[in-house]
Amino acid sequence: MQVVEEPTRKGALLDLVLKNKEGLVDDVKVGGRLGCSDHEMVEFRILRGGSRALSMIKSLDLRRANFGLFKELLGGIPWARGLEDRGVQGCWWLFKHYFLHAQEWYIHLRKKSSKGGRRLAWLNKELLAEIRQKRKVHGMWKEGRITWEEYRNVVRACRDAARKAKAHLELKLARDVKNNKKVFFNYINSKRKARDNVGLLLKEVGVLVTEDAERQSY
Repeated sequence: MQVVEEPTRKGALLDLVLKNKEGLVDDVKVGGRLGCSDHEMVEFRILRGGSRALSMIKSLDLRRANFGLFKELLGGIPWARGLEDRGVQGCWWLFKHYFLHAQEWYIHLRKKSSKGGRRLAWLNKELLAEIRQKRKVHGMWKEGRITWEEYRNVVRACRDAARKAKAHLELKLARDVKNNKKVFFNYINSKRKARDNVGLLLKEVGVLVTEDAERQSY
């Protein structure tokens, strides 16, 4: 639903405010200009605070899995005798049953964390300790227990340590790229803000390349 009713630029309604629920936006006002813009400002009030959706999805915690007992349990099953004369579907059902049973016992579930909640690759324990110390010193400065210069020195030291840790990790990834390409490209992909595919390409003769196979050849 569009809630702006007055023109916002030279008698035309160009700037919009959209809502998907009743009672979400109120006090919409149009008027005044910001700087040299020829558009009127649109002011409005949001009546409800936004809430972050919590993911209920759980995934297998493979880092803490006990694969030794997992293999031992599956290895102790007499598969040859149990799968005899069962057919393809029967064999699959039996294997799936025991596999999921072993998984339930020895591979626990954990809540799936979002990308934003993951720790940065270059954020080691030493740097985390410095960040905690910086926060502690910030509280001391707000309470007047230390001077601004002392707090600023701690901030600069923490910032320099973060830059060195990041540079050290990137240098290590660049050196090991031939032997560990997966880790290198995972780090590169984590730095990308957009996931756009390759756009349209122009051939020498002025024809646009639209097919994926042709784009790869260029």
